[in-house]
Amino acid sequence: MTEKKINPMLKMALELGPIVVFFIAYLRIRDQSFDIAGTSYDGFIVATAGFVPLLALTTFILWRLTGKVSKMQIATLILVVVFGGLSVWLNDERFFKMKPTMIYLLFGGALGIGLWRRQSYLKFVMEEMMPLREEGWMLLTKRLTFFFLGLAVLNEIIWRTQTTDTWVYFKTFGLTAAVFIFFMTQGKIFQDYAIEEDNPKS
Repeated sequence: MTEKKINPMLKMALELGPIVVFFIAYLRIRDQSFDIAGTSYDGFIVATAGFVPLLALTTFILWRLTGKVSKMQIATLILVVVFGGLSVWLNDERFFKMKPTMIYLLFGGALGIGLWRRQSYLKFVMEEMMPLREEGWMLLTKRLTFFFLGLAVLNEIIWRTQTTDTWVYFKTFGLTAAVFIFFMTQGKIFQDYAIEEDNPKS
């Protein structure tokens, strides 16, 4: 199904909105405790409880507006529901903090399996966005595989050794910035292996 074009700012708001809302909610209620049905929940758990359905809602709206949701978005939503749900259900923030680890292990592992089979699964997901020659896709996939696995390890180190505040800042800004910087530093691949579109002479 062809993806319908929507306002880029609206798309960005739907994709990043839940993370921003979670961050703001956490900062506002992190020091509070909430008694619900006889159980005491801290601010982090309550913010997580709000984040899970919000992400599901924005993903659904994105699908309704564009007619398409990427496999990465679907996988992310599933892991958020599973690990976020476990955190709320068991009143244990560790499950939600492990969620980025699982996401990056899943993505890195999937790309690694493709490399083992001498294929670039990344190409199947992003080919329409940036057409590259096969060698370019394989090189970018290899780098992204190690990058994802590195983020998984880094997330484990942060949440296991640092405060919840530090992890929330890392999750909200650090991981997002890391992905942005990674792709910004891959410009030479896009330059060297880009497939130029044919421009027929008039």
